[in-house]
Amino acid sequence: MRHLIDITDLSVQEIDELIATAEDIMEHPDKYAEACHGKKLATLFFEPSTRTRLSFEAAMLDLGGKTLGFSDAATSSASKGETVGDTVQVISCYADIIAMRHPKEGAPYAAAQVARVPVINAGDGGHNHPTQTLTDLLTIHRERGSLENFTIGFCGDLKFGRTVHSLVSALSRYQGIRFVFISPPELRIPDYVKENTLDPLGLPYEEVESMEESMPQLDILYMTRVQKERFFNEADYLRLRDTYILDPAKLQTAKPEMRILHPLPRVNEITVSVDKDPRACYFKQVANGKFVRMALILKLLEVRV
Repeated sequence: MRHLIDITDLSVQEIDELIATAEDIMEHPDKYAEACHGKKLATLFFEPSTRTRLSFEAAMLDLGGKTLGFSDAATSSASKGETVGDTVQVISCYADIIAMRHPKEGAPYAAAQVARVPVINAGDGGHNHPTQTLTDLLTIHRERGSLENFTIGFCGDLKFGRTVHSLVSALSRYQGIRFVFISPPELRIPDYVKENTLDPLGLPYEEVESMEESMPQLDILYMTRVQKERFFNEADYLRLRDTYILDPAKLQTAKPEMRILHPLPRVNEITVSVDKDPRACYFKQVANGKFVRMALILKLLEVRV
């Protein structure tokens, strides 16, 4: 039995296989329509979510399985003081696989230690979000045809952005990737990402504050929102939330083939006028998320089609 807690739990070969399976599901959905008949997915979301929770549920339903779970810790026994470990042991009696989101870093890992079914980390605090990373990788692969040899700029909240941390970790294992980290000083990429991932591999990266100056060199622009829920001080959030706003004017110097990604939800860091730009791919990301999660469910349940 395997879990997915961190993107590095998967080898590069396994990631490539998941992308290939997701693309096959896109092309041949009927082939997979009953692959998980009789199986149940539990979504344990101790933190609010729209895309991740619903895409997991849609993924299982499209595989012919069923779903159960909760979307708010207040509606579970956690509100009575039940531990994550006890909750997961209980749910293991009812479901074949668990997707879990939790505001505390490490909670899905703790859950996996006692679970009797596979556990998927659907986001833990500011730490990791491996299935969003798989979604991002699938999107980049479909847009570029490869996961090698490009420059990616991460812009916004790089300190608390678990999607950023996961994607950097994944891309660091592919050839020819160059990173540009665009943020105010208060929201820079954490030192542990540089010290544990980038520096040991000698990967090229730079930290800058100007989106406009970086724009011409980027092949991928990965926008993020400033996350109010991660701040301890509302004044700091209000001061930093509008630091970067992507609009058509800022895209004038971007490459015609550049692609814009965003894990969503957005607040105002991308204006709606950008949505019509052919380089905008964030709603394609949403669609891709369902298919790569279908592929992951099949893999962890060891279902062959």
